[in-house]
Formats: sequence, C-alpha cells, structure tokens
Amino acid sequence: MATHSRLATPAATREVLEAFGLATKHRLGQNFLVSDAVIGRILGLAELAPDDVVLEVGPGIGTLTCALLSRVAALVAIEADRELPPVLAATCQGLGRMALVEGDATRVPPERVREALAGVVPEGVAPEPTAFVSNLPYQVAATLVLGVLASVPSVRRAVVMVQAEVADRMAARPGTKAYGAYTAKLALVGEVTGRFEVSPNNFMPAPHVDSAVVRIERRPMRDPETGRVLGEDELARCRAAVDAAFAQRRKTIRNSMRASGYDAAALDAALAACGIDPRTRAEALEPADFVRLAARL
Repeated sequence: MATHSRLATPAATREVLEAFGLATKHRLGQNFLVSDAVIGRILGLAELAPDDVVLEVGPGIGTLTCALLSRVAALVAIEADRELPPVLAATCQGLGRMALVEGDATRVPPERVREALAGVVPEGVAPEPTAFVSNLPYQVAATLVLGVLASVPSVRRAVVMVQAEVADRMAARPGTKAYGAYTAKLALVGEVTGRFEVSPNNFMPAPHVDSAVVRIERRPMRDPETGRVLGEDELARCRAAVDAAFAQRRKTIRNSMRASGYDAAALDAALAACGIDPRTRAEALEPADFVRLAARL
C-alpha cells in the first residue's frame, strides 16, 4: 500500500520535533496527526484535481501538506506558530509549489492569500484557492470554516478535521439539540456531504476530545420563491435574522428577535406572511425559513 505522507507516524513526527528542538503547544491546539490511513481518507473525501489550488490552515510540521502538494497545482498554508516555517521549508522541500503566510488565520485577509499564491502558481492557473483542506486548530475551527466559505468564493469544497461536537453542529437538522445559529448560517453557503470519525489515538499527543473530518460543498443559498442565488447584502440580512432568532434560544422566535431590536409590528407582519407561528422557537425553523423571514423584514 502506498504511503500518503512519510510524516504520518509517531516516530517520524518525533524525529522532526526533536531535530528542530520543538514541543507541542497546547495554546495553539497542536495535536499532530500520526495516521497515514486518516490522511488517505482525507484525500479521498477531498477529490482533488491536478489544477486545484489548496488553502491549508495550521499545517504544523507538514504532515498533511506533504500529501497534498504532489496532487495539486499549488498550495498556500497559513501558520500561526513562528517556529514552524523553517520546519515546513525542510519537510516540504521539493514536493510541489507552496506559499506560506505567517499569522492568525482568523485575521489574515484574502488579499494576502492571493498575493502569496501569485508567486507560486503555474502559468495559466489563477492565484485563488479552489479547495480548503486542513486539520484545523480546534479552538477556531468553526469560525474559520464559516469565514473561508463566506469570504473566499473561489473555494468550491472544504474538507476539514474538527472536533466531533463541531461536526455535529455543522450537519444538524432543525429540532435537534445540535442545531443552532451556526448551522443555519453555514447552510447559507454550503452543505455537509461527507464525514468520518477520527479517534484520539490517531494524534500525538492524543487530544481529550473526539474528532471528525467533514466535507462541505459550496451550495449558495437561493431564494426559496424565485430560485435566484442570494446576493451578499441579502446574506448579511439573513445572518442578522438568524443571530437575533437564536440570541435567546429558550424564548419564542418573536420574543428573541424583539429583544434583539426588531420592530414588533414589522416582525408580526413578517412572521404571518411567512406562515411562521410566533410562538415557535428558532431551532424549529429550516434555513430557508430564515431567508423568507429576512426578506419580509
């Protein structure tokens, strides 16, 4: 069986860390993946093509990066740990076209990503990420997934490892405990189309939580009545309505949205026009219901 990443073993990971005098940093959420089988399953879900350009966040020592580089046109990685760029330069040398952006991925603007890619993509390939493939730092994973899909429209697919609890929220259905504002806002830009579980023993050190890899296809939300893809202003209004509806989850949708500043008369009229019982709670509504409600408001 072919090896996907030569770094995806405990021995290889320890060797790299010791060579550079490094230790894992819990404040950065560093748990290094040491399973080549999991790498293979990630690649299978990602279904990458030779002309794809990958965005990776939190490459670490390059375990997943090494497996990605030989399969795509180029890769741009964002890394917050200032000690890791020299490691990546060594472990990924000669494997493919790679750009590295140092910084907090939640604060790196898309322009910096494009600028970094412009120097490495082959001729004829746009300096825009087409896929987002990452073993994400768990403390910011949910924010990053939503942020990338919202601000980098060229990304057609995300395949990311996250805490299992976050994966549950991403794919939750209305009426369930895991369904909330995050679920509804993610549904405005994408749909979960694949998932597999990853146990703690696939990492070094082993985390105290279960993990899952999810695939999210970009599926722009459309107007339920006309079928037209929503514009950015409409999406912003939808997100605002979702946040207001879930702001006080135990309250009815009418009371929660009123407490968030929506005019009572306008809210009553919009709920009636959409056929939404004002006594219902936000968790009972489909994402499309929030689109209709935002449009009426």
